[in-house]
Amino acid sequence: MTPGHVHPGPAVGPGPAELVLAGAALLVTVVYLVAAGRLRRRGDAWSPGRDASFAAGGAVTAWAALGEVWGGPFTQHVVRHLVVAMAAPLLFVAARPLTLALRSLGPGRARRSLVALAHSAPVGLLLFPPLAALLDVGGLWLLYRTELFAATAHRPLLHGLVQTHMAAAGVLFTFAVCGLDPVRRRWGLAVRGTTLLAAGAAHGALARTLYVGPPPGAGFAPEDLRQGAQWMYYGGDLAEAGLAVLMGTAWYAAAGRARARRRRRGPAADEAVDLPCGGTRRPAQDAAAGGAP
Repeated sequence: MTPGHVHPGPAVGPGPAELVLAGAALLVTVVYLVAAGRLRRRGDAWSPGRDASFAAGGAVTAWAALGEVWGGPFTQHVVRHLVVAMAAPLLFVAARPLTLALRSLGPGRARRSLVALAHSAPVGLLLFPPLAALLDVGGLWLLYRTELFAATAHRPLLHGLVQTHMAAAGVLFTFAVCGLDPVRRRWGLAVRGTTLLAAGAAHGALARTLYVGPPPGAGFAPEDLRQGAQWMYYGGDLAEAGLAVLMGTAWYAAAGRARARRRRRGPAADEAVDLPCGGTRRPAQDAAAGGAP
């Protein structure tokens, strides 16, 4: 969610929630970079591009929490929301933080605990893409189409809780849809892609309702409201396109690895091969179908 209140003004500085958000983003960025450096010192490879992606996510989150944002109050709110709950999660998840944590931790209790958590039933349920989408986009509808948005203006604790939920829900949804890190179950491309399309449609519909009417109990200048709604609509489309590209790239790479495994095993090997979208196929079946192994 946005770090700003309902009517943030230029003279209003960041509150406790903004300071906590910026501090947490910078802290996890430092932890990530230290873990990546430790991995390289051990002689393992780790892409510098992932470091840059995670660091960019931390930087833009801190900027959205503490920096100056253009436009009227509602436009500022929407821009911060787009950064904190959509752009930053994409940058964080693209850096594969869980994979880094598992590789940087040596054998021991900490690594076993992390694996157990990643493969636990509650985490598996939260990472079910439709549920993650409901928590993310459904939370936005609850915020903007009820008086919850107006209530956060004068209740700092509620504001902080809503902001925390929106940021966490954005990360959860992005993590569930991208399917990059090893978890209990990686859902197929059809489930994740359909969820992304549905969530994008719901986000766009919400932006259209805000174009014609502010959140209940909140008042904004018509031009500010329209500009903010346009930012939400087109900025959401851009973030969702980035998610689709990341998801498709990961699927293509997984498909390439599956084909390479089939070639190494040979066309006559009668072993089941996992496919990136779920299900199995045997190399012998590929040969019988006339396809390349």
